[in-house]
Amino acid sequence: MKRLLRGLQGLNIVGGDIVEVSPAYDTADITGIAAADLVHEILSLFIVGNKESRLKSRIPGERPHIEL
Repeated sequence: MKRLLRGLQGLNIVGGDIVEVSPAYDTADITGIAAADLVHEILSLFIVGNKESRLKSRIPGERPHIEL
């Protein structure tokens, strides 16, 4: 799943969703940890996508300014 998400890098991702995590049935918290890991990957896609779109939207020849 992480490889699939990382393959989306460079696309204009506008949303992401974790459908269901049921702590009542997951006594070892494995599902919650996996969901948190996937949320991290999705948020990373947003950040990388934003940086790339900010750099591409500049006037040609203009020095890029990256805001953090």
